Amino acid sequence: MDSFLEIQRQRADNDSKFIDCNGFRVHYKLYGSGKPPFIVLLHGSFLSIRSWRDVAVPLAENATVLVFDRPAFGLTSRPVPSRSNEARYSPEAQSDLVVALMDKLGMDRAVLVGNSTGGTLALLTALRHPKRVQGLVLVGAMIYSGYANSEVPAVMKPFMKAMSPAFSRLMKFIITKLYDKNIRGFWHVKSRLSDETLAAFRSDLMVGDWSRGFWELFLETHRLHFDKRVASVSTPSLVVTGEYDLTVKTGESFRLAKELPRAELLVIPDCAHLPQEEKPCEFVDGVRAFVGRLA
Repeated sequence: MDSFLEIQRQRADNDSKFIDCNGFRVHYKLYGSGKPPFIVLLHGSFLSIRSWRDVAVPLAENATVLVFDRPAFGLTSRPVPSRSNEARYSPEAQSDLVVALMDKLGMDRAVLVGNSTGGTLALLTALRHPKRVQGLVLVGAMIYSGYANSEVPAVMKPFMKAMSPAFSRLMKFIITKLYDKNIRGFWHVKSRLSDETLAAFRSDLMVGDWSRGFWELFLETHRLHFDKRVASVSTPSLVVTGEYDLTVKTGESFRLAKELPRAELLVIPDCAHLPQEEKPCEFVDGVRAFVGRLA
């Protein structure tokens, strides 16, 4: 832990802040006046708060915006769960972390903006803590596929836990080898992702014993059965998809917008899985208009 604290100190930006919450030392940034409406931005897997760099400040012109590195990513600590700490990586625990951070920072209700697996957690938070979620913006959200529909078989879990050091080393090898290709796949126009930005994302992920943290997150993956639950979500929602999203296919977002009772749909042209990266102005306009309608 001491070595990770040193990493956090060395890599922190001028606007970086850290807070102890639910067993993690969370890296976050806060923009805006400190007054409502409150917006919480939840990045996707293999990324970091860097993914919101072009939209957080513009959104904060009319709101207070919180961005933070999710557990297993960025400069948030990666403790191994044990009886002596409360750090947990399950989707439910990550959902509770969102609300715990809101409590610590004085946010009674917030609009949750989640991209990819961040969208998974945003929707789960609305299901678990509906009174705390004013609105949802689900951006290429993994609701019917991927993270929300994957599961580590219960019968295999004890063996996999016992073999964690070996499995985490294997996962490290695989992710390191495939990282650049997978991240580039999130973009429609590949040239929009510079080599420098890609290297920065890689550096954000590969911090300390990063593969062990990701392994702990992987072990807690289980089916969330959203297909049976979305109809009960009464939170006003904006479903956003990039026109050429191949990671979470546009058809899934169309389905989500249809099945969520109070949802609007926004298709952002000429981009793929990360519209906040490829089309930040259009993204900000869409989110700002939605938040304005909530007010």
